[in-house]
Amino acid sequence: MAGIIHYPVVSEKAMMMLENEGKLQFIVDVRATKEDVKKEVEKLYGFEVASVNIMITPKGKKKAIVSFVEADAAHEIASRIGIY
Repeated sequence: MAGIIHYPVVSEKAMMMLENEGKLQFIVDVRATKEDVKKEVEKLYGFEVASVNIMITPKGKKKAIVSFVEADAAHEIASRIGIY
């Protein structure tokens, strides 16, 4: 499955989660599993993923909340992709 991660979520709630909990949120392909998202994030950004939680938004999109093993990994990735 190519292009699992569509784009990062940049909302006030997502930014608070990044600052307080060190987690990033992404909109992902509807057919993607937690394991697919974990492998894609590790491959793209080079940080070990601790856990992935997935939910379907009211608009019908799939959102993944990704937490990392390293404490500063989310901040580093956010600055690389230009959201922080």
